[in-house]
Amino acid sequence: MSLTKYQIKSEVLRLRTFVRNLELWFPETRRKFPWRTPYASQFELVVTEILVQRTRAKTVAKLYQQFFNRYRSWTDLQESSLCELEEILKPIGLWKRRAKAMKDLAQALKKTGYFFPSSRSEIERLPAVGQYVANAIELFLHGRSRPLLDTNMSRVLERYFRKRDLADIRHDSWLQSIARALIEKAPNPSILNWAVLDLGAMICKPSNPSCNSCPLWKGCNYRKSNQSSENFT
Repeated sequence: MSLTKYQIKSEVLRLRTFVRNLELWFPETRRKFPWRTPYASQFELVVTEILVQRTRAKTVAKLYQQFFNRYRSWTDLQESSLCELEEILKPIGLWKRRAKAMKDLAQALKKTGYFFPSSRSEIERLPAVGQYVANAIELFLHGRSRPLLDTNMSRVLERYFRKRDLADIRHDSWLQSIARALIEKAPNPSILNWAVLDLGAMICKPSNPSCNSCPLWKGCNYRKSNQSSENFT
């Protein structure tokens, strides 16, 4: 079930603490990726979010310079051959699927003059655009507070607050609600998104999380639960 307005209000203090502690932690510990600089274009930001799906960010970072030296715009992607695009994407795997997805998206954007639509429903009708990429488009292109909700962010939120109800994070209304409520509390939604993703990748790992190094440890239900189990045994 999704969060009601009352439930979100009751979590406001925890949400604010979550945001404040991550914003203090992030500047000194963040992962340094080329798309996180002020010089990254909107084109680079959106394409990167397509590439990082089912691929480690470090792997995409290694390809970044080569890819964006060759493709500087949606026009470049649209005009390139599928074979060439497949070849350049080989190092990160799933290259045939990724190449076709980006080629299809570039061709669809040609019809709009390479501008992304504003409405969410129109964005989601574009090829290669699922929930995650649609959120990225709204976040980076339209300046809307949208969560980059992937398995890393999901794990952090579930451990801090509570477990989701459904296996698929895209359809769990509680998880979607708390993720959006969190990002809406951030002065800089992009920075907070990256901070949560970095925490999930570096500290709040799937196994053997480094709870003692976590900036959220005081309010984290997962850590409290583990401490209680350790004390009991």
